[in-house]
Amino acid sequence: MERFAADLATMVRTPLEPEHVAALRRAGEIRRFEAGDFVQEPGEAIELFHYVMSGEVEAVDVRTGQRYGIATLGPGQFGGELAFLSGGLSLSGLRACEQSEVLCVPRQTVLKLMSDIPEMGDIIVTVFAARRRRALEDSDGALTLIGAEVSRDIRHVAGFAARNRIPFREIALDSDEAKALAAECGLAEAEPGVIFGRERKIEPPTPRGVAETLGFDLSTQGDTFHDVLIVGGGPAGVAAGVYAGAEGLSALVLEDLAIGGQAGTSSRIENYMGFPTGISGGDLVGRGEVQAMKFGTRFAVPRRVEALRQCGDKYFHAKLEDGGEISAKALVVATGVQYRRLPLEGLERFEGAGVYYAATELEQRWCRDQEVAVIGGGNSAGQAAMFLARGCAHVHVLVRGAALASSMSDYLVQRLTSHPHITVHTRTEVLELHGDAVLEGVTICDKASGQDWRLKTSALFVMAGAAPNTGWLSGLVDLDDKGFVVTGQQAGGRTTYETSCPGVFAVGDVRAGSVKRVASAVGEGSVVMSAVWDHVHA
Repeated sequence: MERFAADLATMVRTPLEPEHVAALRRAGEIRRFEAGDFVQEPGEAIELFHYVMSGEVEAVDVRTGQRYGIATLGPGQFGGELAFLSGGLSLSGLRACEQSEVLCVPRQTVLKLMSDIPEMGDIIVTVFAARRRRALEDSDGALTLIGAEVSRDIRHVAGFAARNRIPFREIALDSDEAKALAAECGLAEAEPGVIFGRERKIEPPTPRGVAETLGFDLSTQGDTFHDVLIVGGGPAGVAAGVYAGAEGLSALVLEDLAIGGQAGTSSRIENYMGFPTGISGGDLVGRGEVQAMKFGTRFAVPRRVEALRQCGDKYFHAKLEDGGEISAKALVVATGVQYRRLPLEGLERFEGAGVYYAATELEQRWCRDQEVAVIGGGNSAGQAAMFLARGCAHVHVLVRGAALASSMSDYLVQRLTSHPHITVHTRTEVLELHGDAVLEGVTICDKASGQDWRLKTSALFVMAGAAPNTGWLSGLVDLDDKGFVVTGQQAGGRTTYETSCPGVFAVGDVRAGSVKRVASAVGEGSVVMSAVWDHVHA
């Protein structure tokens, strides 16, 4: 299966060409560092690109202050990783091992050079992405999560970090290391929490707290006006971000949970053109995010738009959850759909502690070798069941109808019905959830026989009942009777994806009449930018 990036251990390194280095030299300055000097302070904002001219430089682990890994950088190599593209904090520092000369170039200048010289950009982005992949696979990052095995809040942070490709490691609450970290953070005893580096405890231990610490949100950025604001970071929104940046538009993508959207919860997509061995939804959209950032598109997560208004100048102003406001000349609605919350007593108590809305490697770890249940009859449910069957004792697929959804791809239907560790239960639904702090079982109603039965399980995956995320549009655009955004001729739009409000466009699953497939969403997000460009420059 294809991955998010190349394997750093086996990839063929391509050095920057002499003309690339010459362009960097014209834009930067060479600085001398003595042994032990920091070239890039760990945990600080990334403002410069570092290219080693002479000497030796090592990556520094934020947690220990020691060398990260076993490799060092020599002449002709450069430091940095994906956080450079977004302007976040350095997840590892750089330190001179001996007297070294380093070419230092302002970050914004390098981003411009990467856009102007695509071959240079390809080399830098490939290395940055491979370094991030290594950190993810090694579970080796600046973030330490303590007590995910007992805390639902820490599990939420773990899910956020995993889906946004933020490297982290987990340690058990009762471990000696947890006790040592507690002492270094000035705590009387170990408790569930999130630590950045060695001593910085993130408060509150939430996805937003992590994002603020790492610079993933907007708190470290000053721009509040853009050519186009893209709300939603799924396949449609990220594709729009790629094409907006490529067309030279100032673009910002806002996402309230994780880049990838609902597609990011798919562990394996096999019917997307160009990936014959399949690719996870998170890796597919993650590649698009890197591509968009290379073109200058910015991303902010987790940021939620709560309301929308249009001023007398016809600009759009999105009110965020913290009261802040982002403005733009055009708006692309790409908020997709979300799974409906089941009307079950105690559901909220078990969310993140047995009830999940994604099936990735992280969730699979929490229910390995156990029986699990998946609610849903569409592609997302089918892909989840196939993935979970690799590590769980048995997977029960619960379908309300008389058969799997007609929208499920035939290859998935065949695999589900023939898999020895998957049972499809039609005309069934969950009646009750059981457990105290965590889910311990569910009661299931079999409508065909009229019998209720109880399944002992610690994991219930909900992947059914998709509802559009359109409440924040504040009545500015027309919706159909199910809440999806109406576009094109039916709405009085000037183009296929324009809504009833000129300058507001809708793409992907949130659009009425769209085909609910990843490829379709990517196509709509790409095509819409031509009409957006015309509106911005009208």
